[in-house]
Amino acid sequence: MKTYMGIINLDENEGRINELTRTRPLASVPMAGRYRIIDFILSNMTNSGINNIGIFTKNKSRSLIDHLSNGRPWDLHRKIDGLRVFNFSDDDLYYDDVHIFANNIEFFKFSRQEYVLMAPSYMICNIDFSKISEYHENNNSDVTVVYKKINNGDSSFINCDALSIDEENRVRSVGKNIGSNKELNICMEMFLLKKDLFIEIIYDCIKTGKYRKIKKAIYEKLDELKVNAYEFKGYLSCIDSLGSYYKANMDLLNVKINTELFFDNGPIYTKTKDGGPTKYTKDSDVKNSIIANGCYIEGSVENCVISRSVHIRKNAKLKDCIIFQNVIIAEDASLENVLIDKYGHVEKGEVLKGLDKHPLVMEKERVF
Repeated sequence: MKTYMGIINLDENEGRINELTRTRPLASVPMAGRYRIIDFILSNMTNSGINNIGIFTKNKSRSLIDHLSNGRPWDLHRKIDGLRVFNFSDDDLYYDDVHIFANNIEFFKFSRQEYVLMAPSYMICNIDFSKISEYHENNNSDVTVVYKKINNGDSSFINCDALSIDEENRVRSVGKNIGSNKELNICMEMFLLKKDLFIEIIYDCIKTGKYRKIKKAIYEKLDELKVNAYEFKGYLSCIDSLGSYYKANMDLLNVKINTELFFDNGPIYTKTKDGGPTKYTKDSDVKNSIIANGCYIEGSVENCVISRSVHIRKNAKLKDCIIFQNVIIAEDASLENVLIDKYGHVEKGEVLKGLDKHPLVMEKERVF
């Protein structure tokens, strides 16, 4: 896919996950202990052979830029092409992806690639884009959009775009999943198109003022453009709410899902950090959990996802929890269905319990 440039569009809805995105973008929220959400789409692109990637992020991007650094973990530390990060703010009058793309139009014009692949970060999957590019070019499509057939639309992927597709795989209309149907074609918001068409759509949006998002402009041109749909058949999770984030992490405790997501179409890369291994004392009891390095485990841990440098002291009990880095769980504490942001501290003997669909959240640097 040397003829494709990647665009990771972080103009994402963070309204239902505010507890974790007050100080960071959704893309840099931790995932599976040692990863960040953006690692998945970034690794998918580089594993597919895309070497020129632009990330268009909103404000609060310090943690994201620190994580990305120069792109070395993804082999994007290059003199030619490589990784570029562009910032825009939701405080701006024109808060949308159309204007940020227009303000950085030279990035597209001067790139050597012929095609554009645009995708968000919050669709978690392991996908081979080279197969989709082949499908796109063989069908002479103006735009190819990736979708996933689901049978749990009444409880998952709520508010995601849903595609109506004909027998020739043409997209005929786009609606929203309001939870009334189980079987739906969920749009993964991954679009392949020629760079010249992408630039043309940007200029048309600016000129007419009709659309503030690129995907909306594409949806409104279904009668003018040949928009084909490509079905993705692997595991997919959409991180657009606290409940979906919690479920996605719990899904990773399933060996089959974990293996597919991290290895099937290439490994998922992330920023590496030097540190010692996790120490488990003779009093510890760990079952079916993901635990990163640098932790000290003295208590009981079951069905949990634990990030780096977490200390779980003697007789503490954790079940179905997600713990971010540098958290301390004191002696005799009991936690179930709890999510703790980094630098949190649960004091001795505290009992915290949430629900599996509505976990209890301790925000960053809180003491409970």
